[in-house]
Amino acid sequence: MTQPSNMHSPPAEPTANPPARRGALGEFVYGFLPWIVIVVVVRSFFFEPFNIPSGSMIPTLQVGDYIVVSKYSYGYSRYSLPFSPDLFHGRIFGSLPHRGDVAVFRFTKDTSVDYIKRIVGLPGDHIQVREGLLYVNGTLVPRTSLGRYAARDERGITLAGNLYREALPGSAGRGPVLHDILKLTDEGMQNDTPDYVVPQGSFFAMGDDRDDSADSRFQGDDPDDLGFVPIDNLVGQAQFVFFSVDSTHPWWQVWYWPVEIRWSRLLHGVR
Repeated sequence: MTQPSNMHSPPAEPTANPPARRGALGEFVYGFLPWIVIVVVVRSFFFEPFNIPSGSMIPTLQVGDYIVVSKYSYGYSRYSLPFSPDLFHGRIFGSLPHRGDVAVFRFTKDTSVDYIKRIVGLPGDHIQVREGLLYVNGTLVPRTSLGRYAARDERGITLAGNLYREALPGSAGRGPVLHDILKLTDEGMQNDTPDYVVPQGSFFAMGDDRDDSADSRFQGDDPDDLGFVPIDNLVGQAQFVFFSVDSTHPWWQVWYWPVEIRWSRLLHGVR
């Protein structure tokens, strides 16, 4: 009788587990997640793009300009962050802006709206316009005529007037800030104002298109009146134009796109 064998077959080698495979969506998220994080961090704390929708800063900024704003220039408030979370009050690493800066800030009557203007008055400054001329702390701000100038605003209306180069007095030991302004008229309440004294914690903002700008010269209860702007409303300082387009044709007429790009304004610094 044949006896069962006591010999056993060697155990099979363990097989390695096959690598887990991500789905298409997982591969996409895994590949782009680091870039998304970088974009969010850069946009939240360093630089943010903005579009210029109105003509209030003509000639410095044109309707259709796309600008880069440095968010670290004045420190950070809740309005510096996406969605303006109410995480803290005041400013972190805060510093005063300089007279002459072109700054983005939140509108005083609706903080969901971004405004961009030039800062002409700091806390304690006296600001007044008399017969169309700007006075800072009782001294006339000098300006030089550059001739006639015309540009279109957001409504397609041509603004034709006189171009001037203004020498706004600097602050914190800086020299005068040279920049261009557009004057359409010397009439109207915007050209003859009271002597405004900028309160502590605020600044006085004006558009470079001096006669077509709702700015700090308007201090009433009208929904468009800006008044003094709290420094906490600052978002950042405008640095340069990275793209600009003159949208005179419908967007679908793609054959006009190359000629509507303002090539000369690309990477144009904001001063």
